[in-house]
Amino acid sequence: MSNVDGHDAGTPTWFDLMTPDLAGAQKFYGELFGWTFLQGTAETMYYTMCQKNGRNAAGMGKRPDDAPYPTSWSVYFDSKDVDATAAKIREFGGQLMMEPMDVMDQGRMLVCVDPTGAVFGFWQGRKHNGAQIIDEHGAMTWCEVNTRESEKAAAFYSKVLDVEARKMGMEMPDMTYYTLHKGEKAVSGIMQMNAQWPDSIPPHWMPYFAVDDAEAACEKIKSLGGQVMHGPFDSPYGLIAVVTDPYGAIFSIIKLSEAAMAA
Repeated sequence: MSNVDGHDAGTPTWFDLMTPDLAGAQKFYGELFGWTFLQGTAETMYYTMCQKNGRNAAGMGKRPDDAPYPTSWSVYFDSKDVDATAAKIREFGGQLMMEPMDVMDQGRMLVCVDPTGAVFGFWQGRKHNGAQIIDEHGAMTWCEVNTRESEKAAAFYSKVLDVEARKMGMEMPDMTYYTLHKGEKAVSGIMQMNAQWPDSIPPHWMPYFAVDDAEAACEKIKSLGGQVMHGPFDSPYGLIAVVTDPYGAIFSIIKLSEAAMAA
């Protein structure tokens, strides 16, 4: 078990889902990941904490029927001061979609878009300090932005997240990929969307959840009404699959390799 009580500034702190069917999503993810749920009240729009072993793993909420955004998972990075972060986003070419706002006594957040078009958010924790469990079955473990302008994205995130972008070389010769490092630790990535990606797919952040067995998880996803879009395929970091839940939200699963667990 990998329990954590907080996250460093500029590192992934939280994934959450907006879904049209909260009960259906709870059934799907509960059976897939072994999550239990603490559902909020009408005051919180029934925002739900998804838990493993009594610790917060992710969140989900009911997507309004008239919402201008799709059913999707969102990625949030830790900020110790979201108002200062908002100024950096503007300074380095991003835009704010949701200005910094308080979420009751839980924390303060913003939602923004990077200069290449990918949407993500920042969270400044108060009572809620992000995921309390990582790198095990049903817990967040990685995220990467898929973009058609990886060099521009690398410059932006280096400044806004205060990380070092390192372009990968011979390990991945068929693609352009940057890892974003906080010190020596890789905390997220940037993938160049090449000609194999349909034009209809916009730049986006992809969340990864760890699983004990990627092939078994893919079969479970299909049996629960989801789809396996790509994979499972092997990588230096483990066996990966890109999947969707029954309502169209895309995410990735990975059975982490020993090398990835040791990093």
